[in-house]
Amino acid sequence: MKQEASGAGAREAAGHKNMMQLIELRWIAVVGQITTIATAMLGFGLQLPLVHMLEVLACLIAFNIASHLRWHESRAVSNSEILLALLVDVGTLTAQLYLSGGASNPFAFLYLLQVILGAVLLEAWSTWVIVLVTSLCLAGLALFSKPLPLPIDYERGIESLYVQGMLICFMLIAALLVVFITRISRNVRAGDAQLAHLRQRAVEEEHVVRMGLLASGAAHELGTPLATLSVILGDWRRMPEFRGNPELLEEIGEMETQLKRCKAIVSGILLSAGEARGESSTRTTINTFLDGLVEEWRDSRPVKSFSYENRIRQDMPVVFDSALKQMICNVLDNALEASPGWVGMEATRADGHVTLRVTDTGAGFEPAMLEDFGRPYQSSKGKPGGGLGLFLSVNVARTLGGTVSARNRSEGGAEVLISLPLSAIALDEEKA
Repeated sequence: MKQEASGAGAREAAGHKNMMQLIELRWIAVVGQITTIATAMLGFGLQLPLVHMLEVLACLIAFNIASHLRWHESRAVSNSEILLALLVDVGTLTAQLYLSGGASNPFAFLYLLQVILGAVLLEAWSTWVIVLVTSLCLAGLALFSKPLPLPIDYERGIESLYVQGMLICFMLIAALLVVFITRISRNVRAGDAQLAHLRQRAVEEEHVVRMGLLASGAAHELGTPLATLSVILGDWRRMPEFRGNPELLEEIGEMETQLKRCKAIVSGILLSAGEARGESSTRTTINTFLDGLVEEWRDSRPVKSFSYENRIRQDMPVVFDSALKQMICNVLDNALEASPGWVGMEATRADGHVTLRVTDTGAGFEPAMLEDFGRPYQSSKGKPGGGLGLFLSVNVARTLGGTVSARNRSEGGAEVLISLPLSAIALDEEKA
């Protein structure tokens, strides 16, 4: 449902842009009609019903002002509303042609502009409505209007007034089509591109949901064997054979530590399955959360050198949970795997965002991976199912309205940038 709403929003945005193009085109038509009327009467001495033509022009101006006010406030534009706008344009054009020669007016070819706009902007049935209406209007003009008092002098070629009028009409239609059809096509392509992006995002989010269900099921299944191992290790610690051997006791202690870590991971999966901010949410502060996460990660990983800089001077209450914690740890784990000798992390706060910069001195990302960064199964490790850590990290950040990006450093190694909006993790009282 969320993706359907986003797709509808993309279509509405493209429809709104197209409607604004029609309003702009209508203003050009107003200027063109004023110029044509003045040229015909003053330049060629034609007698036209000026009062009635100005009345039609005033109605067109009023309609365009109302349209601008209407669509300036609302962005949802339907096919029927665009059809109505084009029919109004056809109606005013018909009225002006009726008052100025009807079908004998060379500007009668402007009906083709309305038909072409309808073919680009409207659904198929609506386009045929425009074709039918314009055909009936042109036939009606031929039957009921009075022709212009122009001499029939086609043999004069370019010196003929009618030929000159047709030439001007052709140039006007061609210029308007090039300008506005190009813009409208660009709007349509932008809308299609956004819809394609939303569909891709829907597929990725569905993949995340399936992985979450699998992880939740696996966590339930792992609970029993982990508990059994914990009992066995406790029994071993009390047995005389192990209790009298310091080396074995040390190894048992290490095994218990790692077992506790596995149980904590399983508990985190069960608590946060399906939600980026679920029942596992914990109230804390930015610095407390980050400093605790870094200390826990450093103690539980075989990292030789870890550089951590927390440059957040203004602390604030926030809500963090296990999904977000796991996302940051995934990025750190990837950096550690690429660069066992050194990993760096820097935390900053600016412009309403908290930013985490994770760096390493490894081989960096391949260009193909940077192009598809965050896509599932894009990995340089060569293992089946690789690349899911970064994929999950990107989706957790995106759920919170943030981003995860990557680049290769000029001095060597890679850099992953996590940016999260403070509004997504702040406590409710802070948002207020």
